[in-house]
Amino acid sequence: MYILKLLIIFAAYLTFNTYIFMNKTPKRQRFEKVAGNRVQRIITTLQLLGNCSNRNNYEYTESDVELMFSEISKALKDARAAYTGELNKANKQGFMFK
Repeated sequence: MYILKLLIIFAAYLTFNTYIFMNKTPKRQRFEKVAGNRVQRIITTLQLLGNCSNRNNYEYTESDVELMFSEISKALKDARAAYTGELNKANKQGFMFK
């Protein structure tokens, strides 16, 4: 009986996830694929940058580190602003009489 309940729950889970996946628009699917890959690439690159912190292999100053991370922060802020701008454009309705 317990196994039957688990199978029913699992079947419902699969049905729900299949429904969600099948009802995604092509633009949404493309966004998830492309953005997901790009985010993972950024994370991997940041991990590789962290490897450069090993003082046995590299020489750097505090100002070098500040410069690197201020540029990364600026690029991150610019990317977020692009998304915020697009979201604001979509939500902007302008003046309307009610």
